[in-house]
Amino acid sequence: MSTITVTAAQVNELRNLTGAGLMDCKKALTEANGDIQAAIDYLRKKGAKVAELRAGRAAAEGVVIAKPSADNKSGVVVYVSCETDFVAKNEDFVKFATSIADLALAKSPKTTEELLALDLNGSPVSAQLQAKVSAIGELITVAAYETITGEGVVAYNHMGNKIGVLVAVNKPLNDAISAVAKDVAMQIAAMNPLAVDASGVSAEVLEREKAVAREKAVAAGKPANILDKIAEGAANTYVKENTLLTQAFVKDGSKTVQQVLGSAESGLTVTAFKRVEKGGK
Repeated sequence: MSTITVTAAQVNELRNLTGAGLMDCKKALTEANGDIQAAIDYLRKKGAKVAELRAGRAAAEGVVIAKPSADNKSGVVVYVSCETDFVAKNEDFVKFATSIADLALAKSPKTTEELLALDLNGSPVSAQLQAKVSAIGELITVAAYETITGEGVVAYNHMGNKIGVLVAVNKPLNDAISAVAKDVAMQIAAMNPLAVDASGVSAEVLEREKAVAREKAVAAGKPANILDKIAEGAANTYVKENTLLTQAFVKDGSKTVQQVLGSAESGLTVTAFKRVEKGGK
């Protein structure tokens, strides 16, 4: 028996390639001394229904499904990926992805691994994915899974399920709040902000922006005594343009998103959002 240490990344890669269960993948990699192709062969020899998919094949297509709970206090977004647009547009594939999102909404798994272990029509989601891989011959995975909770939650599906957005606000939904929250979700889909506000932007990102601004200023011949001021201003501008609440509202550029929220309901704000895009996250 090999004593090689198998990493979580290796297990996840093999699972994505084969659709096999996490423990089966770990055992296969251990037996194969970490060799992905040998692990695939091991799984096949043990009778697993594995479609031999090479690591070079990309699963950048698929569908993203965002759904709110019945009480609008939580939501899920699930990205089920595949390799071709042909499969992604297939009605059965969309129904399959939707069934996984419905299951996630009903059972509230905390992680992708917990979602994959849930029963879907008599067998685990992981087994259902494996069956699809074998039947279709494409790499099919749950490529992303996100959840959200709040006093009010709105879901938005954009561009034929290519982008899914969840928005949580600090007040229960009514008609006015639902309408503005949906507009904000559309803003998130279009503008892809980094965070809700400045508190969600890491110090590393800010320092990177400052460094870029300093280099540009030096190249432009700016005096050394104002470089810090220029860098700070650039970082502030970056935060304003790339965090949701201070972004210009796409439907009315004269207002920020926060101003639009406040106009709809006094004190209304976004507490969190999740955005998942086909081919990425």
